[in-house]
Amino acid sequence: MALYHYKAVGRDGETLEAERDAVDETALLLALQAEGLLPIRITPARSRPLAWLIPGGGKGRVSQAQVALFTRELLTLLQAGLPLDRALTVLLELTGTEPELNTLIGRVLESVKGGAQLSDALGQYSEVFSRFYLNLIRAGEAGGALETVLERLTDYLERSRELKETVSTAMIYPIILVTMAAGSLLLLLTFVVPQFTEMFESAGKELPVPTRIVVGVAEGLQQYWWVLIVLVVVLVSYIRQQAADPVRRQFWDEQFLKIPLVGDLILKFEVASFSRTLATLLTNGVSMLAAMAIVRETLANRVVADKVGLATESLKRGGGLSAPLIEANIFPTLALQMIKLGEESGHLAEMLDRVATTYDKEIKTAIQRLLALLEPILIVGLGILIAGIIISILMAILSVNDLAF
Repeated sequence: MALYHYKAVGRDGETLEAERDAVDETALLLALQAEGLLPIRITPARSRPLAWLIPGGGKGRVSQAQVALFTRELLTLLQAGLPLDRALTVLLELTGTEPELNTLIGRVLESVKGGAQLSDALGQYSEVFSRFYLNLIRAGEAGGALETVLERLTDYLERSRELKETVSTAMIYPIILVTMAAGSLLLLLTFVVPQFTEMFESAGKELPVPTRIVVGVAEGLQQYWWVLIVLVVVLVSYIRQQAADPVRRQFWDEQFLKIPLVGDLILKFEVASFSRTLATLLTNGVSMLAAMAIVRETLANRVVADKVGLATESLKRGGGLSAPLIEANIFPTLALQMIKLGEESGHLAEMLDRVATTYDKEIKTAIQRLLALLEPILIVGLGILIAGIIISILMAILSVNDLAF
């Protein structure tokens, strides 16, 4: 027996979180399903506190790009008329060069051949397949529309990937610029400035204050370079500790939303994620309460997630979706009005999909604005720092020349 930590959604949409002994994860999964619970995540209790830090989640270590590839290829094979077990067998042969994904597909295939549903087989790897993914697969199986669900999942994953790649691509230039700036400063302080230090010392004259500061920093870097490494380790540990603490993470998420431009970008990301995920779940027959519980867990910002939680409570009391979201005053007005219109017209899922599409475009525009502001700040900041070092050296050289004459 081993101790496992699990999260599950009840019939009323309530999220439950507890620990329980079980023979293995599969046994616990089946036990929870027998109790009428919808398992979201099951992890060994001892690894839970650091689970969010491990990319890919530990077991399997399959990336989200591989998950998207698996979904798309499985869809293609099923549309070609292959039965599920045969399709998985073909995928097993195709992924021979990707050991992590290949191992996962092999175990899923064994479970399916043993009579398990695809959703139950994939559910053993909840650290790889999100509960959103698993619930859509489960809904597709229940409605006999697995291919349709896989097609929507493929579209969802590709749109999400494109959005993330837009951000990643946009950040390449600033990251290169910051890296080159840091490298240039280190080169100046650790190699160039020390070349002049001996000359300054032999002159026997007190150096200008800016020069003394630059020389002091350069000597400090040479003698205590290891302090930088310690500071980086401490900073990373501090960030992880803050993110692991729900109270502190709530505080920082709230502060990030207040940062000009950055907060607006984060909020648009959350709106797009909320709208796209909820639209996909509702379209595939997941109940509103269960869908809202799932959507809340997919949101990265805890402040936004809590506001969505308030909307879920309103739904439990028989209220609508738009009214509590408007009252929470967290989503942009455009998104709220579109959601309200969709709710009143009876086409909420379609309107949510439009909201997601709209804010995908808004995100790209916001990123362009942020970069338009960030790039000149970085360039000017780097220029000022390098110019300050050069000027301090020139001041010292001029003072030495004055002494010589």
